[in-house]
Amino acid sequence: MKLLVIEDDPKTAALMQKGLTAEGFNVEVSRDGEDGLEQVAIMQPDAIILDVMLPKQDGWQVLSQLRHDGNDIPVLMLTARDAVEHRVKGLTLGADDYITKPFALSELVARIRSVLRRSQSRCTDDIRFADLVLDPRRHKASRDSTQIELTTKEFALLQLLLEHQGDVLTRIYISERIWGIMYEGDSNVVDVNIRRLRTKVDDPFPQKLIHTVRGRGYVIR
Repeated sequence: MKLLVIEDDPKTAALMQKGLTAEGFNVEVSRDGEDGLEQVAIMQPDAIILDVMLPKQDGWQVLSQLRHDGNDIPVLMLTARDAVEHRVKGLTLGADDYITKPFALSELVARIRSVLRRSQSRCTDDIRFADLVLDPRRHKASRDSTQIELTTKEFALLQLLLEHQGDVLTRIYISERIWGIMYEGDSNVVDVNIRRLRTKVDDPFPQKLIHTVRGRGYVIR
């Protein structure tokens, strides 16, 4: 798999290139937005790791240009830990995921593999797990051939969980992806919607798919 890292900090870029190469990826590095866009055209990477703060063209401009051109290469944004607006803006502009600095290499690898897996799943109409089938184009869900009626938000939440099969999603991540808002510690919007989703997706069936990981979040497995 070919990865393009667009990061202007030499130390950070070198660490990512070394670590990701050790994980079996073919990694190229660009140090500014303009060169990054040129490398996308030349290299045709399978995924892009894109920093927000870049010279010449920043990460927003690069991402906007890619999506404007109809380029759907998965993009994982690098954001500052306290910049919630950066994460929300990136997701709104079409980023597939984000990771906050500083980060562990293991988390970066997991998120890259996740966006690659989701990108590959777009080639088919349905997303499947066990006896659960989700059809994003027709906005339909079923288990064991039984149709499940879901609201728009419930469908989006289930799709997010399915696209991250096996990955634990935090309440912060879910809140930003589904509602586009920062998760507040005393808010129960995520928990309430997970409960509603379980009532429809899990309760009528013997095999439970949506699991709580205490202190971390939720996962389908």
